[in-house]
Amino acid sequence: VQLQASGGGLVQAGGSLRLSCAASGGTSVNYVMGWFRQAPGKEREFVAGISWSGGSTPYADSVKGRFTISRDNTKNMVFLEMNSLKPEDTAVYYCAAADSMGYILQNPHGIEYWGKGTLVTVSS
Repeated sequence: VQLQASGGGLVQAGGSLRLSCAASGGTSVNYVMGWFRQAPGKEREFVAGISWSGGSTPYADSVKGRFTISRDNTKNMVFLEMNSLKPEDTAVYYCAAADSMGYILQNPHGIEYWGKGTLVTVSS
């Protein structure tokens, strides 16, 4: 499975962006999907996850209430709607596909499929 994230850019604080992740070479419907981010000089961190059915959508506390993850299994796409953006949201955002939510939430080093990332910059 190949993943390609897109939709990043420069936005002012308080603004919104919608990230997309396209899956090819397989079908994302068979995988739990997640978004992670890595800010300069920091470790990669979990942002949001979504089960194959979309019925489970855990979020990091730092984005809860501002970000929304969704998926369209008919198009092999996953989305991250980001609202009320803050300068601390500035990072490269990566999408990932895993066999279980456990990898997304607890063991990202075990995730097999990663996209190349898209840069989100939030200016103050």
